[in-house]
Amino acid sequence: MANGKEPTRILVLGGGYVGLYTALGLQRKLRAREASVTVVDPQPHMTYQPFLPEAAAGAIEPRHVVVPLRRALRRCHVLTARVTKIDHGNKAVTVQGANGHVEQLGYDVLVVALGSVVRFLPVPGLAEQGIGFRTIGEAIYLRNHVMSKLDEASTTLDPVLRKRLLTFTFVGGGFAGVEALGELEDMARFATRYYENIEPDDLRWVLVEAAGRILPEVRPTLGVYTVMQLEKRGIEVYLDTMAKSFENGHVVLSDGTEFDSDTIVWTAGVKANPIIRESDLPVDKRGRLRATAAMQVEGHPDVWTAGDAAAVPDLSRIEEDPTATCPPNAQHAVRQARLLAKNIVRVLREQKPKPYKHKNIGSVASLGLHKGVGDVFRVKAKGFIAWGMHRAYHVKAMPTFNRKARVTVDWLLGGLFRREVISMGQIQDPKAEFERSSKS
Repeated sequence: MANGKEPTRILVLGGGYVGLYTALGLQRKLRAREASVTVVDPQPHMTYQPFLPEAAAGAIEPRHVVVPLRRALRRCHVLTARVTKIDHGNKAVTVQGANGHVEQLGYDVLVVALGSVVRFLPVPGLAEQGIGFRTIGEAIYLRNHVMSKLDEASTTLDPVLRKRLLTFTFVGGGFAGVEALGELEDMARFATRYYENIEPDDLRWVLVEAAGRILPEVRPTLGVYTVMQLEKRGIEVYLDTMAKSFENGHVVLSDGTEFDSDTIVWTAGVKANPIIRESDLPVDKRGRLRATAAMQVEGHPDVWTAGDAAAVPDLSRIEEDPTATCPPNAQHAVRQARLLAKNIVRVLREQKPKPYKHKNIGSVASLGLHKGVGDVFRVKAKGFIAWGMHRAYHVKAMPTFNRKARVTVDWLLGGLFRREVISMGQIQDPKAEFERSSKS
């Protein structure tokens, strides 16, 4: 800790769910000069990922699903840089700015909230043909990409090329994959009414999942219901199936199925940020920081962690499984972060931190406009009701009143005027027109 004259230096690594909510809690609860808080993240904003599918589908303005860190954290220092090394032995963190500048930051208290990254598998062609769905940039790109494929398909006379252009493949049957597929399929089907030569049945949507079910967060019967609803919309669902290759856009599945697709979206899981495993802090076999129930890193009471980067004991399941840890999802990250901020303040004031114990309220997923599925308080919800619950829960969880209001207004305007389905293909290559003009 810092001495009695200087504020305690709290360094928060990551500006996602845990980083933002922890910093928000600290700036509300800390007394003047009790501590200084610095938040480090490569992006100047926090992305509320549950709204990415609706942003991609045009139901929400993309800018409204991100929270500017500097605006929300006015009593904190925000540093836009990427963490490259954690050396807790020397209480130093190395960061690199966008311009390549490298510097070391010291601290008294460290909060590791680096979250997770895409779990990338060695599938041939994935790096060249695939795209993830974790950032606002990827959501905007995917929306314009899908609309551009409709434009291209409407202007070609080649039936083979047309079929390839109108085939959209999603790998991963968790919330991210199912919601992105459901929203984008809904958007594209709506958009076909503006194309004279494209019918909804011309579109081919494929979901590939290695496990025997989708949406493992809800009860199995709701997973089956979701598959049935997707198949009713003409979406092909492959369970117990792995992707073997994507080379040159040619999809090969483990059951022998083969087809061509110009759109391959990879949502097949995440893993803890590799910077954590490379640090001198204790990690579990999955590369997550080993933590106590109070979210202090084991053996290091001045280091705190939560969210996807942390293996926090799941006290709600401790009797049935003493080794159980909280799953990496937004619900846990937000709840943990709120308690984490309080615990840091308690320790600063020489009080005992409280353990994190949650009551699972369930999960809800959107499957497109007015369609959803949910398992809340052990009650099954389907269709419009589940869709409404999904929106209500996430707008409540969205940080800051500013963003809650903007998202709500987007929904109201969408209800009055319907969603926008225009393609802004220039975003994919903004310098193309300028370069053509320079050569003319």
